[in-house]
This record gives sequence, structure tokens and C-alpha cells, in this order.
Amino acid sequence: MDDMIILEVFQPFAQYRNAFTFDHAQSYPLPPKSTIIGMLQNATSRYYDEELYDLEMSIHGLFESRFWNYQNLITGNISLRNYNGQLKLWNKGYPIYSENKKSQRSPTFQEELFNGHYYIFFKGDENTLLEVEESLSKPSKILYLGRSEDIIFIKKIHRDFDSKEKKVKRNIWLTHPTYIKLEYNGKYFPIKTRKFPVYSIPTKVLFKNKGRVISNKAELSDSTDRMPEFETVIYAGMDQVIYLEDKVIVENYYISDNLVFKIPRGFGWL
Repeated sequence: MDDMIILEVFQPFAQYRNAFTFDHAQSYPLPPKSTIIGMLQNATSRYYDEELYDLEMSIHGLFESRFWNYQNLITGNISLRNYNGQLKLWNKGYPIYSENKKSQRSPTFQEELFNGHYYIFFKGDENTLLEVEESLSKPSKILYLGRSEDIIFIKKIHRDFDSKEKKVKRNIWLTHPTYIKLEYNGKYFPIKTRKFPVYSIPTKVLFKNKGRVISNKAELSDSTDRMPEFETVIYAGMDQVIYLEDKVIVENYYISDNLVFKIPRGFGWL
């Protein structure tokens, strides 16, 4: 039996790295599905569990500000070595920290997001969502979304909300930024206005050893294959009107009198 919960989140800072940017580290404007599932796997201690990817989700909200931070990033495989009688972190033939020659750094611009306010809709198996709700409402560890330092605060888990569907002919007025898939069940989203940014966001990431999905961190090694899956989406910003070429069924969710979220059926779920 399917169920639904809505997670209300505040995140002070974040960086959701867009893997398709190379000379700089652009961030996705909202967390992608694979990042959110990673957070759930950590919160429930179901590491690398594929079942959690069966949950459908829709993400709505924004960050108050963003800026580009210039950083020196260490690239390569870091290891511990005995150097002149001391244990040192080593990378690409040189110590990372040294008074003389050091491991190579790669200076790059990294986009940082600040003060995120967003809602994550989860739809799926009732028992799975009950476990997720319990793990997030009474966390046994610090919750983070993205990097380990990108902590989140769960403001509320909503179960008391109203919903109704409506067939829309001409346009959809979105009051909150969100992701919308360009294709669903072999059909393209009938968008008329071609002004929205397009992203390829990761929806699923599996780690495999010789074709077998690993089940815990101890199985990670240099030969482990990281197998991501991507979905092409448009990102609709604040108070955006999407003009349509054809009819679309829109799911309307009413959290309160002045808080309404609109999700195009199929296309608005990842």
C-alpha cells in the first residue's frame, strides 16, 4: 500500500556538485534524488539499499543566496605513509602537508548555496515511509544532505494535508521552484515556453564490485565501480508560469491556506 509524507527542511549551506561541470564546480539549485536517497540510507542505516530508490519524490523550494568560492582542492587517492618516522597523509607521490614540496592542488571556483528552505514530497511503500519518518523525527546521528558538513534541520514532517487534481489547458503557475522531467512514459512534457534552464540530475547511484552491488562500506575499494543514472529536467524558479501546448493533469497539495504546491502528474515526480 502506498503512502505519502512531506518533509519540511532548513539547510544552512550546501553544495550539490554538478558532475557535468569541469573547470568549475557548479551546484544544482536543489538537491537531486540520488543525494536525498543517500541521506535516507544514512539516516535509516540501510547503506547502499536499492529499495529506497523505489520511493518517488518531488522537491520544491529555494536557497536565499549563492556565491562562488575559490578553493584549492586536493585530487587523487589519499593514503597514510611512514615518512621519516612519522605518519603523514600522502597523495600523488608527495605529502599533503609539508614545509617543502606538497601534493598537487587544483584551484577551482565552487558554487555555494546558503539558507535553503524546501519541501520534499515522498510517495511509496507505507512501511518504508514509516521507517523513514521514524528515523528522521528521532535521528540517531547528525543528518546531512550532500557533503558531510552540509547538515539539515527537519522543521516538520507533514501528514495532514489536502490534495486534489485538476486538468490544466494553458499554463501552470508554480509558486515554488521545482524540477520537472522532460519525458515520462514515452511522452514529452508539453512545454511551450523554452526559457527554463535544463539539468541532467542523478536519480540513482549504485556501487558495484565485478557487477555485484555492494552492501556496506567495507566493500569499497579502488576497483569499485560507481554507476550513476541521470534524468533530464527543467528547473522552474520562483513564481514562474509554464505555458503549455497540450493538457496536463496537475496534483495540488494544500499544506495550509497560503501554502500550495503543484506537481504535474508523472512529470513532477522523480
